[in-house]
Amino acid sequence: MFDEYKVGPRNAITDVAGLRVGHAAYTDTGAMTGTTVLLGPVGGFVAGVDVRGGAPGTRELDALDPRNLVPRVEAIVLSGGSAFGLDAAGGVVAWLAEQGRGFPVGTEPHQVVPVVPAAALFDLGRGGDWWRRPDAALGREAVAAAAAEPEHAVVPVGSVGAGTGAMVGGIRGGLGTASVVLPGGVTVAALAVVNAAGSAVDPVGGLPYAAGLGLPGEFPLAPPAHAEHAAALARAAEAAQDPPSLNTTIGIVATDAVLTRAQAQKVAGVAHDGLARAIRPVHTLYDGDTIFAVSTARVPLPAHDHTTPYGVNAEAAALTLIHAAAADVFARAVVHGVLAAKRGGARPAYQDLYPNATARYGG
Repeated sequence: MFDEYKVGPRNAITDVAGLRVGHAAYTDTGAMTGTTVLLGPVGGFVAGVDVRGGAPGTRELDALDPRNLVPRVEAIVLSGGSAFGLDAAGGVVAWLAEQGRGFPVGTEPHQVVPVVPAAALFDLGRGGDWWRRPDAALGREAVAAAAAEPEHAVVPVGSVGAGTGAMVGGIRGGLGTASVVLPGGVTVAALAVVNAAGSAVDPVGGLPYAAGLGLPGEFPLAPPAHAEHAAALARAAEAAQDPPSLNTTIGIVATDAVLTRAQAQKVAGVAHDGLARAIRPVHTLYDGDTIFAVSTARVPLPAHDHTTPYGVNAEAAALTLIHAAAADVFARAVVHGVLAAKRGGARPAYQDLYPNATARYGG
């Protein structure tokens, strides 16, 4: 069954029709931080969220609770800057309000309240200046960049947007994305910003933990030679912080399958299984790991009255395939984020440590 899966056309979250991604960053003197916005179609998308880390920085998550009022949101913000970086969502809210996009609270088109959930990672001071962090102006720049992209645009990855100042296990983290098209045509995709206290690299063999989850040809990595691996371990240990800084991996899983808010929340939860396959340890007290799930609701699930040969409701069977795909696609997005990251200051990236292993990887 799983050998029938295939990578989406761009291997990106924008393979889900209607979704656009915009990045913005501060990289001037003393700055190494940024913001990424996932912008939905006009009218928004269904969304859920699951938080597993011990030090989350979040905004408007209660709005995604299936028991609460707002049925759809127009955008989700991922940002650096820890709790300060949540200010970036204010710029997105203002931009959406100007477009008349949000939850209607009156009879006039402009009488809307945009609800914009957000999660932040810790990258304070990584460019040298503790006071440089994402703000409303950067959030506005990121959402405007998303709106300017055509549908199905390629998503820049690595040390961009919210991944600009990211680190993982003493080396540079980054932003990655991946997608899969399931038998039957449902697309499941992910966007991950890798910034973890744990490591994404297997210390035994030197390859990313989740590289084996790649679809055919996705991760053309060569196992590093002993000398390359030994030198990489030494450099990574030298660059690592002790005790580790606060961190947090944040991200989004998206699908075009029709999901309720409760079903989206479940997808967000199982996506954390993929995070656990890609980073060790995960969900620590140093991390605020938060994953959103969104549905653009374009591909109906099977009708309720159909059954599988096992007597399971067909909708439940279809959801189970989406759950399995969500975990794997998020893990693959983590690997792309690590492989595409660039050196930042004194912090080496994976491709710096393993140049021979990554020689055939094109991102």
